[in-house]
Amino acid sequence: MAVSESAHKLREMIEKAIEDHIITPEEYDQILFIAEEDGHIDAQEKALLKTLQSMIEDKSIKFAKAK
Repeated sequence: MAVSESAHKLREMIEKAIEDHIITPEEYDQILFIAEEDGHIDAQEKALLKTLQSMIEDKSIKFAKAK
């Protein structure tokens, strides 16, 4: 199964958050927008979003204050 373009974009943004250990509300909103923009959240996107959410919940990635 081919990976969608939006899954590639999501992976890049999520990997940046993992590297930084921080995510801004704007970045989080952009990630959700990318996942939903084609009207379908595929299996790869779901897995990436689940990983991100788990890391936010266990505080591996922290929310930055809004700019």
